[in-house]
Amino acid sequence: MLSLRTRFTALLVISVVLVLVIAAFVTASLLRKPPEAMFDRVIAEKAEFALLLLRADPSAAEIMHIQIQEKPEQDRIDQERTDSIQEEGRRQGYTANVIALKSFNTHRKDIAVQLDGTRWAYLDFPGPGPFPYLPLAAYLALVAIGMAGISIYASNVMMRPLRILDETIAKIRPDGIIPELPETGPMEVRTTAKTINRLATRLNAAVSSRMRMIAAAGHDMRTPMTRMRLRAEFVGDGDDRQSWLKDLDELDHIADSAIRLVREEVSPAAQEQVSLDTVLRSVAEEVRETDMPIEQGLVTQVLVKGSPFALKRAVRNLVVNAATHGQGARVSLSSNGVEAVLTVMDSGPGIPQNLLDRVFEPFFRVDQARRQLVPGAGLGLAISREIIENHGGTITIVNRLEGGLLQTVRLPLCAAAQV
Repeated sequence: MLSLRTRFTALLVISVVLVLVIAAFVTASLLRKPPEAMFDRVIAEKAEFALLLLRADPSAAEIMHIQIQEKPEQDRIDQERTDSIQEEGRRQGYTANVIALKSFNTHRKDIAVQLDGTRWAYLDFPGPGPFPYLPLAAYLALVAIGMAGISIYASNVMMRPLRILDETIAKIRPDGIIPELPETGPMEVRTTAKTINRLATRLNAAVSSRMRMIAAAGHDMRTPMTRMRLRAEFVGDGDDRQSWLKDLDELDHIADSAIRLVREEVSPAAQEQVSLDTVLRSVAEEVRETDMPIEQGLVTQVLVKGSPFALKRAVRNLVVNAATHGQGARVSLSSNGVEAVLTVMDSGPGIPQNLLDRVFEPFFRVDQARRQLVPGAGLGLAISREIIENHGGTITIVNRLEGGLLQTVRLPLCAAAQV
């Protein structure tokens, strides 16, 4: 969908073009050639003047450089034009016998006027010039370009506050922090920037407060859980003790995952060159040591910027998720010259289409009953997405046609590694 600024600019330009089209039509109408009958009348009138003058004073021909010759040859006579001029002359009551001559110059009319039986006066008369299509088109094009430039400038000035909103939304970081805008420019722009900065300050403070509350809650949970674990040690060796310890392990895992999620959201990624293929091979080796099924496909050497520990955590979460829930993981790494493309495939049951949009939600589990079989807090994908987006990348999850999931991670390459 076109932006409001684009539509407003297009409206101004179209309006200018329509006005110019109308102006061109009016100009062409005002500058149109006079009708041929008007030229015939003027030629007949000039021939009559020449006849009267030369009959009254034959010496005027030499003074005015008028050639006096015999009647022109028949092949030089433009009969159609001759008939038209003579008809117009008779209509005006003129007596001159006029003959129109053929001419190679389309913008000149040559005529011969009979003075007596053998003497003819040869005259030339400027004809209608060409219509100035090219100058008129160039002038209108120049006006159109100038007006279009003014329209674009005016729309940019008028739409700048809205453009600031659009640019601000585009600059929101993955952690939800809104960058501060410079409060410069016209009054409307300064007012818009100041309003957005006040809103950003409040939102940033609210987000930071919530993050601190979650981290504090995770830390505070560990003290009572430690006491409960100590008490569970004094419970008999029966099923009650194992149930207590299992629940405490799950609570501890949830608290630890929540703290990690908060850290990834509030901590920017370090700008360090990381060999992503080395990270992937290290994760694959660790997963194999835990007896999880994993298959390594084509792995190309690629370099990205970021934190090696954070990227390893993100990749490990994706691979472990596929190996645990997808009956085995198959990983591959390639490069398209601009991005590193990491794919993690599995052959599991997949995820219902209506739940795919929720897989990155914290604590989300596709099947709550699986919590009893597979331990976890449901924060692995959420943490992975935070890490990847903080590194300027993207992650997508789709169902494969053959069954299972396809997890695709795209990360920008280092400037030195791009081709």
